[in-house]
Amino acid sequence: MPPITRHHPTATRVEEIATSYGPARTHHFEVPYGVPRASLILGHGAGAGPRAPDLSVLAAGLPAFGIEVVLAEQPWHVAGRPVAAHRNELDAAWIEIVSALRRSGVGLRRLAVGGRSSGARVACRTVEATKPAAVLCLAFPLSPGGQRPDRGAELAAAAAYAPTTVIQGTRDRFGGPPDVAAVVAAHGQRLLTVAVPFCDHSFHLSATATITDAEARMVIVEVARRAVLRSSGNSGPLLER
Repeated sequence: MPPITRHHPTATRVEEIATSYGPARTHHFEVPYGVPRASLILGHGAGAGPRAPDLSVLAAGLPAFGIEVVLAEQPWHVAGRPVAAHRNELDAAWIEIVSALRRSGVGLRRLAVGGRSSGARVACRTVEATKPAAVLCLAFPLSPGGQRPDRGAELAAAAAYAPTTVIQGTRDRFGGPPDVAAVVAAHGQRLLTVAVPFCDHSFHLSATATITDAEARMVIVEVARRAVLRSSGNSGPLLER
């Protein structure tokens, strides 16, 4: 079966951000008009980069709801290196990217951060530095290669700081929705875990799927919309001026 989207939307603008590890790149998908109700900065995984299907779906779908989306491309990926950088470098570069975006005006009303796969892990590990109002994780890689590392601690840390939502395919080989919920509960925290039926780690539908691409996209966009705009009323630096 094909992935949930067959194309990557065209960014409104693309910019470079200098980091301590080389230039990063940000792909901006702006709202059609007015000041955004909220901003969502998303990091990519170790595979398709910012062109991953689920990131493309959110970049295409959320601006219509007043949510600007920024896909942040890590320096290692911009440089064309085939292997992702060490976690310390990923975390430090991410913090610099988010800080630079905030200085440029992203997230004036409300800022949510997140990512897919390893990008979700980075976003969770750095919440105390980036200070988001919400965290959105797509395809969180709970247990690679059959191993059982305690990655639940990363999700629990994010959930302890801000409302956290995980969108997970039911056929994700790194752990399905029940696994995510259970490991976070074992750390004494709660978050919202939403299952996307018949989808794997890349949100590809299985051959036996009884839902369509459009229905899978609808789940991802609607869950993300609610997660980002949750309690978004009278808060944020723009409204506090």
